Amino acid sequence: MKLVALDWIIVALSIVISFVPALLFYKRAGSSTEEFFTAGRAAPWWLVGISMVATTFSTDTPNLVTNMVRENGVADNWLWWSFLLTGMLTVFFFAKLWRRSRVMTDLEFYELRYSGKAATFTRGFRAVYLGLFFNCSIMATVNLAAAKIGNIVLGLEMWQTLAMASVMTIFFASVSGLWGVLVTDSIQFAITMSSTFAVAYFALQQPEVGGLAGLMAKVPASRLNMLPDFSNNWNVAMSVMIIPITIQWWSVWYPGAEPGGGSYIAQRMLASKTEKDAVTGTLLFNVMHYALRPWPWIIVALASTLIFPNLSDIAKAYPYVDPKLIGHDMAYPAMLKFLPAGFLGAMVAGMLAAYRSTIETHLNWGTSYLVHDFYQRFLRPGQTQKHYVLVGRLVTAMLMVCAASLTFVLSTAKESFDLILSIGAGTGLLYILRWFWWRINAWSEIAAMVSSFIIAVGFFVAKRNGMNIGSEQALIITIISTTLIWVTVTLMTPPTDESRLRSFYELVRPAGPGWKKVRAATGLGPSPDSLTQSMIGWILGCTFVYSALFGTGSLLYGRMNAGMLWIGAFVLSGIGLLRVMPGLWSTQES
Repeated sequence: MKLVALDWIIVALSIVISFVPALLFYKRAGSSTEEFFTAGRAAPWWLVGISMVATTFSTDTPNLVTNMVRENGVADNWLWWSFLLTGMLTVFFFAKLWRRSRVMTDLEFYELRYSGKAATFTRGFRAVYLGLFFNCSIMATVNLAAAKIGNIVLGLEMWQTLAMASVMTIFFASVSGLWGVLVTDSIQFAITMSSTFAVAYFALQQPEVGGLAGLMAKVPASRLNMLPDFSNNWNVAMSVMIIPITIQWWSVWYPGAEPGGGSYIAQRMLASKTEKDAVTGTLLFNVMHYALRPWPWIIVALASTLIFPNLSDIAKAYPYVDPKLIGHDMAYPAMLKFLPAGFLGAMVAGMLAAYRSTIETHLNWGTSYLVHDFYQRFLRPGQTQKHYVLVGRLVTAMLMVCAASLTFVLSTAKESFDLILSIGAGTGLLYILRWFWWRINAWSEIAAMVSSFIIAVGFFVAKRNGMNIGSEQALIITIISTTLIWVTVTLMTPPTDESRLRSFYELVRPAGPGWKKVRAATGLGPSPDSLTQSMIGWILGCTFVYSALFGTGSLLYGRMNAGMLWIGAFVLSGIGLLRVMPGLWSTQES
């Protein structure tokens, strides 16, 4: 694609503006690991929420949505829409508990909640497993999308895109710490969302599309439907919606939508000023993530089916693109060719901002594990804060190099998404129950983690070697097997030390009957939390966001009656939330 001088000026300005926070927060970030990894626990709710939503919007996200829509229609998005149930669970049940724990990373939780060598091993092992291997796998997926965009928009080879991106992100992430990441996320999110709506607008203006009305008339109804076809294709409906909405959301650990919270979402909650900021910030994230962002991506994906109906059409339009990179996920960057001068530069700036936001978060998050939970805890305890910050900056560079190298192994965004889902399958229920049932111990975590990984990798290798098994079948087998293993191990191994359980309860005060025995031993009264109130908030929150999501879709489709019904549900659930939320806040502040 041809970028004119105006486009390059816009890209350059966006880079310069986004680097200002890195320079402003350099000295503060270097003062301590608490500042570098948790922003001094002083982040307001709006900054926490925007940072979460910016982090989960990367170069691979619109590519993944496009991949889904082109292959199986809009309903295929239930594979990730179902995770709203998980996200709202974090808002109303876990955000306050994470903030109350006052750990620096979610891995520090293990030695707060469990006891003995098993707890120590779990913290150290997960620091390397998640911080290095799993984290690099996620970043490689993001890198792959960036490489495809760089190839189709700028004509760059994969190694060229990765080299330039690595230098930029290593510098920023190693200099600014979490404060710089949070502030820059808010700037980058504004750039990215503006560009996303621009792409959707110009995609609709193409003659092959004919505006919104033309798009709705030309695209088959089966592709537009927001629900899968239960009558004619039950297998697809099962894999796309039934399994995600009934099993996947609570049983699968996926970054950004972890049952019980975790990873960089927990990092933001731990960086919040108060429990109120943690709860409201996480709520803002879920509203923007599921209700604001999907439809511009979906509109572009649907338009691409009219302009590039086959992969050969993309290859023909971009003959210089590496044939190995051609896939349905490449249709989104292919649609950028219709942006006029200035807008193309803004979109390139937006995609770069989205890429950097995600990668810089993963670098800071992964580094916090490797430095705070492994290096400082096991290798070099007792060093100065500046020493650990320096090591953190070096580890940041190492992680980026590893992720860039791993990128060359992957092929499509959907394949990467399925692999990440399967690796975390069967562990989700454990991460929920560990807050509400005292009997869960460190061996439960080890059993879930190891079994899920071995089974998932086994299926991945088998399918690569010709084994004919669907992703949903492999997912269910992994969930059932992993759950049975960790539950069995839990009941067969000794419980956590009683003194550790008492100290954990005294600090976090989880509600529910699962801590009745420990609660009695502490002599404390009931928990300040209400599970009933949290459950009502969860139901209202899910209704609020799904109503906004499907109400917007219905209005775009011209289905006014359905749209009005959804808007009514949106308003009523919003009123309910306004009544429930102050009760949660007063509970936290008490």
